[in-house]
Amino acid sequence: MKKSTSPAAFPQAEIGHEMKGADAVVQCLIRENVDVIFAYPGGASQELHQALARTDKIRVILPRHEQGGSFAAEGYARATGRVGVCMATSGPGATNLVSAIADAYMDSTPLVAITGQVYQKYIGKSAFQETDFFGMTLPIVKHSYLITNVHDLPRIFKEAFHLARTGRPGPVVIDIPKDVQQAKFQPVFPATVEFRNPYVGQEHKATDEQLQQVLDLIAGASKPVLYVGGGLISAEAHRELTAFAEKTNIPVATTLMGVGAFPESHPLSMQWFGMHGSAYGNWAVDQSDLLLCLGARFDDRITGDVSKFAPHAKIVHIDIDTSEHNKNKRVLYPICSDIKYALIRLNELGARFSPPDTKAWHEQIAQWKKEFPFSYEPSKHIQPQEAVAALYELTKGEAIITTGVGQHQMWAAQFYRFNEPRRYISSLGLGAMGYGYPAAMGAKVACPDKQVIDIDGDGSFMMNIQELATCHIEKIAAKAMILNNQHLGMVVQWEDRFYGSVRGNTILGDESNVGSPDNPAGLYPDFVKIAEGFGVKGRRVIKKSELKEAIQEMLDHDGPYVLDVIVPYTEHVIPMIPAGKTVKEMLLK
Repeated sequence: MKKSTSPAAFPQAEIGHEMKGADAVVQCLIRENVDVIFAYPGGASQELHQALARTDKIRVILPRHEQGGSFAAEGYARATGRVGVCMATSGPGATNLVSAIADAYMDSTPLVAITGQVYQKYIGKSAFQETDFFGMTLPIVKHSYLITNVHDLPRIFKEAFHLARTGRPGPVVIDIPKDVQQAKFQPVFPATVEFRNPYVGQEHKATDEQLQQVLDLIAGASKPVLYVGGGLISAEAHRELTAFAEKTNIPVATTLMGVGAFPESHPLSMQWFGMHGSAYGNWAVDQSDLLLCLGARFDDRITGDVSKFAPHAKIVHIDIDTSEHNKNKRVLYPICSDIKYALIRLNELGARFSPPDTKAWHEQIAQWKKEFPFSYEPSKHIQPQEAVAALYELTKGEAIITTGVGQHQMWAAQFYRFNEPRRYISSLGLGAMGYGYPAAMGAKVACPDKQVIDIDGDGSFMMNIQELATCHIEKIAAKAMILNNQHLGMVVQWEDRFYGSVRGNTILGDESNVGSPDNPAGLYPDFVKIAEGFGVKGRRVIKKSELKEAIQEMLDHDGPYVLDVIVPYTEHVIPMIPAGKTVKEMLLK
């Protein structure tokens, strides 16, 4: 049974004048405070683009590929916490959004993806550029809609944005047939949303009894650790986390999604842990007797062999999504709660809390930090870690950093320190190459007054290099610092470690003349010439003596910029816990 769309069904609703469905879509976006949409037109979405052309309240950015636009919408969302919006036509336009939708689902990013669809009379008949986008995205969305009645349009948009941003954030798809876009009607814009499912939109708050038990567990612990994920950033709970960590004197290790939720310069910070995370963070979690997991999901890149993860710890898991409780790791004490509320209340209940004596524990962690910091071997060449550290120094840690996927992604998190949330933006659950530069584009649109730099690999950067054109035309000053080693570096690392260094299609340059710092003539492709072809400033740097000056030139440039930093392909990301192994099998060199 469909919901009523009459004005009586929405007592606080506003009734608009007669308009096309496409114009109602624009009005819905304006009502949701959407100020930018990344949209690529086509036949099935042309009505929507015509409607957007009739308003000056929404900036429409034309990406050069739908995937670039959808990753940009994610970058916008990750930098702000607001819902990112992208749009494409039916068929191939829609399917090009799938990677970003899946990425948003895995990384809990609020995203609304709007797609045009063929006329309803052609649905299911293999019409030109028809795909069942509603059906094919069902496993990777919070919810999806195929609008078949134009009168449902205002309600569905209200619901979609509410679903995308509330609870555990995520992507929502709205598929709109062309006849629905063209149909004229008098819209009824609801002021609020209601769902038949009583659990949708329900506030999740831990009870005082549950939280007091957590404090009691802390009081009896000698080796406690806070394991913090991206849920803290989604909930805007970083300040409450810092207050709680300081009050209880518990060291903090984040996931990569949680980077910046706790200041990495803080004495209690162990930065991030997991496969390539800090040795001291991994050891602390492994030896803890109480592990407080806040807004994280026990991902395999964190746990390794999950049966041997934190084997001596009593584990508390506070998360807003009950489906994550006991899914990957059985825990002693699962609590369903909005994490910000839980931390606020923990701080209130623990106002007179006296932390247990953990002096020996802190001394042990301090010793690990001193003996096993993130480090690299000096070289006559520019080491990739060295380039990231130089960028950190010159930006004073104030930039927003996006990344592609691979070794550079790990080095960016290891050697750029993050003291605030929403400063490290990367594809982490899905691991989608090509994410970095479009995400930087979206983040720069969202935060025009901040430096936004994509630390990328040559392989990842090539996958959406066309977005240089978007940044040039739209005057978006997103920068890219490519750590160019002419190889698919992370796969090469695995080849070196586990496959006898046999190269299985991992060399990106000319195999007969592979470029390197010692053979700059063989470097391929020439990213500086490509950038210049897009009207974008570019520079290649090979000599260590020129590195900082080149980075400063990039930072000082007032438009998009490509800095091609040539680094050796032989460098590995260390530490490394091999997949499915344990902390005890961590590689330190």
